[in-house]
Amino acid sequence: MHEIGMCEGLVELIRERAGGRRVTSARVRVGARHAVVDDAFGQAFTMAAAGTPAQDAELELVITPMTVRCDTCGSNSESVDALAVCPVCGADDVDVSGGDELVLESVSFGEEVPDVSRHPR
Repeated sequence: MHEIGMCEGLVELIRERAGGRRVTSARVRVGARHAVVDDAFGQAFTMAAAGTPAQDAELELVITPMTVRCDTCGSNSESVDALAVCPVCGADDVDVSGGDELVLESVSFGEEVPDVSRHPR
C-alpha cells in the first residue's frame, strides 16, 4: 500500500505548516498515474496523522487525469485509469503524459493545539 508513504510525507509537510495550530482539513491533488485508491489513501492519511495536529482533519482527495495519445488512431483524451487504453478505438498503443503530480493544495487551521506537556496533571 504505497499510499502510506505518500501520506507520511504529506502529514509531515502539513505539520510543518501548522505551526502549532490544529488542522481541520486538507485538500490534496494526486495524479492518476499514482493509482491511489480513495479509501486506502484516506485510511493511510488517518494513520499517518495520528498524534499530529492533522489528527481528525478532513481530507479532500482530488484525482487528476493523465493525457492519453493513441498511436493507432491519433486521438487525444484524458483518463484516470492507470492502465489506460484509447477510449476511441480501444488500442493499448498509447502514450500517456501528466497525471503524476502530488500536490498539497490547501490546509485549513483551527485554534492552537494545547501543549499538554507544560501543564502538570
